[in-house]
Amino acid sequence: QVQLVQSGGGLVQAGGSLRLSCAASGRTFSSYSMGWFRQAPGKEREFVAAISWSGGSTHYADSVKGRFTISRDNAKNTVYLQMNSLKPEDTAVYYCAANLRGVGVSRTYEYDYWGQGTQVTVSS
Repeated sequence: QVQLVQSGGGLVQAGGSLRLSCAASGRTFSSYSMGWFRQAPGKEREFVAAISWSGGSTHYADSVKGRFTISRDNAKNTVYLQMNSLKPEDTAVYYCAANLRGVGVSRTYEYDYWGQGTQVTVSS
């Protein structure tokens, strides 16, 4: 079992920055990879970024590459999503997720546990 509790998010103007955090408990944090997804109203949940158990490997959706950075602190059992140069189209509910099986990176069904979600709104 893994519990994920998110924090951060909110309202920001276009061009601004936000940082999301996701604190994990339960199974040993450094044994599984983590991801961030987002879901805008009326749209499917989509992949944003993922990071391996060690932090040595990261993956990004093309839409956020160069603007968002995923990182993790295994000592604090926390994964982060630093979002810079935010655009109105980044507005969505953001979810962190834990991938315990270590198979795949960007599909929702590859992830076993999910955070509660946090709203990010970017105004133009």
